[in-house]
Amino acid sequence: MIASLPMYDRPEMAAVTNRYWAAIHDAFRARGIAAPQSLTRAGNLFDHWRAPDLVLSQTCGLPYRTSLFGVVSRIGTPDFGLPGCPPGYYRSVILVRKDQPAPPPEDWPSLRLAYNEDVSQSGWGSAYNHATALGTTFGPRIGTGSHRGTVRALVEGRADIGFVDTHTWRLIRRWDAMATDLEEIGFSEPTPGLPYITAQHGDVPAMAEALQEVIGALSNEDRAALCIRSLVDIPDEAYRAVHNPPAP
Repeated sequence: MIASLPMYDRPEMAAVTNRYWAAIHDAFRARGIAAPQSLTRAGNLFDHWRAPDLVLSQTCGLPYRTSLFGVVSRIGTPDFGLPGCPPGYYRSVILVRKDQPAPPPEDWPSLRLAYNEDVSQSGWGSAYNHATALGTTFGPRIGTGSHRGTVRALVEGRADIGFVDTHTWRLIRRWDAMATDLEEIGFSEPTPGLPYITAQHGDVPAMAEALQEVIGALSNEDRAALCIRSLVDIPDEAYRAVHNPPAP
């Protein structure tokens, strides 16, 4: 069996993430849902997500609405209480270095865009859709492998502009001193957040009930660390309504 919570699982968050999973494990088992004792952290995420014995994971909206739709079952979406977003939604912050003037959209075609992965809604999908809505585009695109990698590429001058998941940016500002070298110049439109998923045969109503119970019982310390407020049922139609970008 596989359970993973990979999307915001920084090393500094490992202890609280493990406590969160331990509570979920117990709530699942109390409802007759088999679950592994510990989280899987190694391996390819798409292998986790497509595994027939997947108990719980969290994926991004872009792969959910494309390659995973019909392969997994959506349990619900955690609400991180992000400013400017409806419950369960998120958006990307647009970042540049503080030592450069904030570039207007008409100058973006000359800028090097740092993005984490081409399967990321917040790093690439939101960047493409936001620029398209403004009638602009970007210059060279630089894949960095992670949102922290995007921040590092900007700080080191290897890229000029980047889009970062606002909850990830919240954690980067909490833990990484390099964040102080960057400036926020805007935000993308909110889209449905990163859903919790299970294999298609999972007992979704019981899992959703268990997750709501666990989230509601978080200690003040763990709630502040995880920033999770509730579990939201965002319909599949809202995910599938978001435009799928071409490859970078």
